[in-house]
Amino acid sequence: MNVAIIGCGLIGRKRALALPKVDKLVACYDIDPVIAKKFASDFSCIPFPIDDCVLGNIRCDIMIVAVVNKFAKDIVLQSLQSGRHVLAEKPLGRNAAEALEMVNKARKKEVILKTGFNHRFHPAIWKAKELVDSKKIGTILNIRARYGHGGRPGMEKEWRASKDLCGGGELLDQGVHIIDLIRWFGGDINEVYGSVETKFWPLEVEDNTFAILKTKNNVTASFNVSWTNWKNIFSFEIFGVDGYLRIEGLGGSYGPETLELGIRNPEGGKPDVTTFEFDAEDISWKNEWKEFKSAIKEKREPIGSGNDGLRANEVIAAIYESSQSKKAIII
Repeated sequence: MNVAIIGCGLIGRKRALALPKVDKLVACYDIDPVIAKKFASDFSCIPFPIDDCVLGNIRCDIMIVAVVNKFAKDIVLQSLQSGRHVLAEKPLGRNAAEALEMVNKARKKEVILKTGFNHRFHPAIWKAKELVDSKKIGTILNIRARYGHGGRPGMEKEWRASKDLCGGGELLDQGVHIIDLIRWFGGDINEVYGSVETKFWPLEVEDNTFAILKTKNNVTASFNVSWTNWKNIFSFEIFGVDGYLRIEGLGGSYGPETLELGIRNPEGGKPDVTTFEFDAEDISWKNEWKEFKSAIKEKREPIGSGNDGLRANEVIAAIYESSQSKKAIII
């Protein structure tokens, strides 16, 4: 398939590197022409004015949209309108209303919209889903997660610190991944209670969120996402009636990616523990792309769909509302 990438920053580059040889990157765009030119040179494609793309002058089958949150909606809508399938990086717009517009447009144009939820495709998380689906740990009772880092000097001047550009802070940035994973493992979320806080960084958005979620499947989940961890951390735990799963690390600065499976001893005492370790290379981007292409070929919703992006944004909106009202919110 022919592919165009809109947004040539870190994530756009990861997406380009994940493309297999059978797919051709034909064009790219970035608001900074210097960055676009360098990207085009590195990946042997053509930098273009964005209007050329959305009007159909670039022959491509798929658009990858990896831009600042504020600009995602209009670019995705125009890309869908032109009849292209779209992979839009998380979050799917700044809020649920923007996400709904995109989902409705994809449905109307009968094309595939995928949210960039690459975390589902990390091998430890994928293996955990296989174990859950095979009932290895039985019915899920609870989920517990932590995700975050320590920020950077001058972070308050970055685009992620802008309410206008982002729509939110750490909850929308890394929290959206955790919420998506809770939904994937535990089912649709129907009640939330959360506290959204700015604890350290001089920002107009949150640097910490603490939340308790309940799903329609009677799973209770809790999480904290933070820009004040000081050391990068990813931890996702699933507790079932017959055992547990613990995922630690995402590779790189988040530490080695591991999965621990513990099977409960009916007599009590130490569980039977098996640990899976995974290679340091981050293959989530390649695996997500493969799944997206399969969904297009099979004319079905992809794993981590536009609707999944919408649902995650609806949960985020409820957490913001809960934090303000100091009450649990029913979705």
